[in-house]
Amino acid sequence: MERIDLPAVGPTDLPISLLEMGCSGRFELITHPQPNDQPLPPQSSLPHGLPPTSVSLETEVEKRFLRDPAWLPIHDTDAAFHRFLKLAERDVHIDSLLHCALSPLHSGISVVRDPTTGMLLDFNEVLLGDTGISAKNSMSLQRPPNPNPSESLRGSNTNYPFLPGGMEELTLEQIKKKSELEEDIDFENGLLTVPPGLKVGMDFSDKDAKTTKGEINLLSLLSTFDDIIDSQPEAEEKEKGHGSGNAPKLPRTNSLEDLGIKVFNKYIYFFFSPLTYLIPYWHRTLLEAHDSVFVAAHTSAGKTVVAEYAIALSQKHMTRTIYTSPIKALSNQKFRDFKTTFGDVGLLTGDVQLSPEASCLIMTTEILRSMLYNGSEVIRDLEWVIFDEVHYINDAERGVVWEEVLIMLPDHVSIILLSATVPNAVEFSEWIGRIKKKHIYVISTAKRPVPLEHYLYTGNSTKTQKEMFLLLDPSGNFQTKGYYAAIDAKKERTSKHAQSFGTKNPSQYTTSNQDRAVWLSLLHFLSQRQQTPVVAFTFSKTRCDDNARSLASMDLTSSAEKSEIHSFFQKSLRRLRGGDRQLPQILFMRDLLKRGIGVHHSGILPIMKEVIEMLFSRGLVKVLFATETFAMGVNMPARTVVFDSIRKHDGTGFRNLLPGEYIQMAGRAGRRGLDATGTVIILCKSGVHDMGDLNVMMLGKPTVLQSQFRLTYTMILNLLRVEALRVTDMMRRSFSESHRDTQAYEQQIGQLKQTLSSLPPLDTEGQLSDLLSYYYTVTELRITAEALQCAVLGSVNGLKALSVGRVVVVNNKQHFNALGVILQVSSDSVNRTFTALIICEKGNEEGRGDSPNCSAFPHLYNTALFTPEGPCSHTVQKLKLQDISAITVKTLKVIPDRIIDNYNKRQQLRFRLDPPGQAISTATQELLRLVEANPGGVMTLDPVNDFQLKSVDVVEGTMRLRVLQDSLKDFSCIHSPTFSEQFLRVQERMSVQEELDKLLFLISDQSLSLLPEYHQRIKVLQSLQYVDSSGAVQLKGRVACQISSHELLLTELLFENALSPLAPEESAALLSCLVFQQKTQVEPHITNTLKEGIERVLAVAQRIGELQRDCGITQTAEEFVGQFKFGLTEVVYCWARGMPFAEIAQLTDVQEGTVVRCIQRLDEVLKEVRQAARIVGDSVLGSKMEKASLAIRRDIVFTASLYTH
Repeated sequence: MERIDLPAVGPTDLPISLLEMGCSGRFELITHPQPNDQPLPPQSSLPHGLPPTSVSLETEVEKRFLRDPAWLPIHDTDAAFHRFLKLAERDVHIDSLLHCALSPLHSGISVVRDPTTGMLLDFNEVLLGDTGISAKNSMSLQRPPNPNPSESLRGSNTNYPFLPGGMEELTLEQIKKKSELEEDIDFENGLLTVPPGLKVGMDFSDKDAKTTKGEINLLSLLSTFDDIIDSQPEAEEKEKGHGSGNAPKLPRTNSLEDLGIKVFNKYIYFFFSPLTYLIPYWHRTLLEAHDSVFVAAHTSAGKTVVAEYAIALSQKHMTRTIYTSPIKALSNQKFRDFKTTFGDVGLLTGDVQLSPEASCLIMTTEILRSMLYNGSEVIRDLEWVIFDEVHYINDAERGVVWEEVLIMLPDHVSIILLSATVPNAVEFSEWIGRIKKKHIYVISTAKRPVPLEHYLYTGNSTKTQKEMFLLLDPSGNFQTKGYYAAIDAKKERTSKHAQSFGTKNPSQYTTSNQDRAVWLSLLHFLSQRQQTPVVAFTFSKTRCDDNARSLASMDLTSSAEKSEIHSFFQKSLRRLRGGDRQLPQILFMRDLLKRGIGVHHSGILPIMKEVIEMLFSRGLVKVLFATETFAMGVNMPARTVVFDSIRKHDGTGFRNLLPGEYIQMAGRAGRRGLDATGTVIILCKSGVHDMGDLNVMMLGKPTVLQSQFRLTYTMILNLLRVEALRVTDMMRRSFSESHRDTQAYEQQIGQLKQTLSSLPPLDTEGQLSDLLSYYYTVTELRITAEALQCAVLGSVNGLKALSVGRVVVVNNKQHFNALGVILQVSSDSVNRTFTALIICEKGNEEGRGDSPNCSAFPHLYNTALFTPEGPCSHTVQKLKLQDISAITVKTLKVIPDRIIDNYNKRQQLRFRLDPPGQAISTATQELLRLVEANPGGVMTLDPVNDFQLKSVDVVEGTMRLRVLQDSLKDFSCIHSPTFSEQFLRVQERMSVQEELDKLLFLISDQSLSLLPEYHQRIKVLQSLQYVDSSGAVQLKGRVACQISSHELLLTELLFENALSPLAPEESAALLSCLVFQQKTQVEPHITNTLKEGIERVLAVAQRIGELQRDCGITQTAEEFVGQFKFGLTEVVYCWARGMPFAEIAQLTDVQEGTVVRCIQRLDEVLKEVRQAARIVGDSVLGSKMEKASLAIRRDIVFTASLYTH
């Protein structure tokens, strides 16, 4: 590079110079005067001046080869070409094309030693099997670790996952292929003392330690717990003196009930306190035995102590623990808490990675799922996975992630589940125990460490500010007295208002002034009673802000607290740029916080939410207006909880709070160790809420854990790329299929097969050759007749026909084709019954005789009516709809009351021998006359012509019934003398076979509820060429595996080069449609290129939506396209171009916190697209995504969390 000599300083030159600060590109201006006649060279803070620079290679090549006429002459092109070939000449090595990596050695050397002296005697060659196993072809823990350090943490989408625990036993062929090198490691027996491959190891136990007398029963141990409590000091001394003694081991059981869950319920409160003496026992028996546990308890019950002990155990064992949480904010909080306690703690979220080598890793559940699918090396060392807030599995959008992770965890990993109280904890644990083939110990309690008192508040002024009425006492008793007192107080005020200002229809909604009056009176009252801090749950972000604004006149902090709030606020905002510190929301919050008032919802900036949480935990925020998300996992208890309303909008409409939601939020009241009771207040603004609604909400059962399992394309593709895993295996193990007890079914199948083999063989020779065909015909006839009967009896005309006096044909266990007449119809529309007089054999009035029945002899299925062989008798019975097989055209005149009264009278012992009354005799004679006149059957009402049932099923069923009835006469087997006996054998065999087929179907993949959807999604993937016809994942499928959400749309855009013509900031703006979910009223102003990009995205989405619909998926194309919203396109575009946050906040009506969260999630999408572009080989797009990611990663949007620093 040529040196440039600067001219000497002239009289017009300013006395300034530049000083370069290091290599960062920053310059500082130096204004002191220079000596005369001295040039102004650039100065540097580096010791040896500026680093050397050179012109770009592109410019050099252009100058030398494209602009030099000696290299590109106009006429002599051939000579120039030969000259260029000489320059570019290189040696050609054909052999290099055939180069391949060395194959692994197939044998090794084994040393032979003298067993006595250890002297080396000889060497033997030993053959090695399956030396080629790796992360690319094996799911075994014996495969070598990944040599690439960058892939060891998160794994790679080309890796196989480790074998999930609880998978079915291997087939004989797989066992034959399995070599010694791939043997499973026994993680339960002696892993810490016996190395894999050796038969014996070192005994590290203390020989002097006191041994126990064998296994001790859990119930007997807990029964002596009262004595333990009484002698705590002695227990403490013993614990110190004999810390190394062997702990009693819990006996294994096959039933959760055997563990004495009720006994645990009794003592769980003592266990949760770190100061009691049940903890050491509990830890020794369950956690140190490496057992899995499910702990369900209320907020502040101390569930985290279980997690903390597991982390301490893993550090002792030099293994690793993963702590998962449903939300990023909770991950950050736990990181700070555990970092203080354990030190060696790391954090993995979408945009933060701190200390990934730590023994305890805190992460969101989505990241753990990705690590499991991608075969992360962390899984090898994993001992515990702790799932916090397990009730989040009910989340419709993300609940499936929990199920996937639980299914994919390998066998050596133990599970700790922490949850709020749920009614079906045992059922959920049984599901996990069944799929993982291990015991899950359930510990649950409904007892609160701090009991709650629930009140109704009707005050709205200084005079009425004390109107607070107890509704639910700490013991859980509903106080109706308090409820009616609240109604009277509200009525009295309403009547006074009506006298003064005239009557007015009460509105369900209140004005802002009325709200302000209620809040002022309530908060004055609570601060007087020293019941702060208060969390006020308000189910609207706008109303949260409005309520806080309306308290402009209220100041709840002292001068010392104001000073502390101010200094903490200023210290927290130091990391923001000057312009960001002056954002309207920050200035608004600063003013509120100084007065002890805070606001917490998704529209608040993340750093402001953390400031508010920390100030609240210090007790400096006295009143916090929050939405429901504050109660989800963020452990910030308060003295009092207030409900602004008990109705919320759930996305589809307004509804009352569910018991689980109310309990979760109300549980924030009451600080353990500080408050004797927690106070929960429900505001009655417009009126007192309905007593029934309040009772259900407060005392109803919490929401049960329900499966939200659904199939996603990412899940299907991740499982299809591994031959040993099938998607149907994942579906079969989901919680939605937990009712399938495959082991019990298999036992029943074995028993039924034995029963089937023990049955006598069938005689199907000669006349009986068509016996099986006859059975199938009769079975079809019975099913068709039953279906028609259900249609008739379920119709309006059919029920009308079944009126008093109607003659019907009765078939049940006692009667077969017997005529009866209806006497009475019950008024119950659900379980309708018919009282009827039915003719029967003498002596069979109560069903004691040997009358044939329809189910035992279906071959007698014909229209021939029952005719008494001896004297005719009668019975009066209540019939169900299914007992009436036919409705005849005949009706009789009967006197129902007389018949029923006379029959009931003759059932008494003293009147039993009396002759039947006139009414009964007449009716019985009429029925007998009908039978004698029509022995082949009375004409019945036709479903189509008489009942006017014109549906296709009924018409086809009627025609089919006639054909089947006619075909019965053509069978030869009915003429065989042994027909009845042989038919009973067929029926017995077929009933067993049908039960066997039913069970075989239940354990097969065909019975999976999601199987049809799976086939539909496979059709979509095949149509888009993500997988081939055999199910092998293609290039597009491997790219889609990299993308966590909206994988089809992003992959299609990638392969259609839709993002190539866009600038980096335009790409980021376009992709914002994948992360923005809200509606906005502001129309974005965007460039023409972006408009074309949006049209292209919508066209691709429309095509995918239509393809899904064509393949049978229920989601319409409009619904699929509608989930992509472009309301933040302009905001992201301007942000990526460097516009300050204060200015982009003016471009939209979306709140600042939502904008920040969307941009943060957008950064994760850009990283996924960059990785996908590298798989495809599009380095240009990859670098463009990197530039876009760098452009948006700045200032307040990506400020580090206060919890992590």
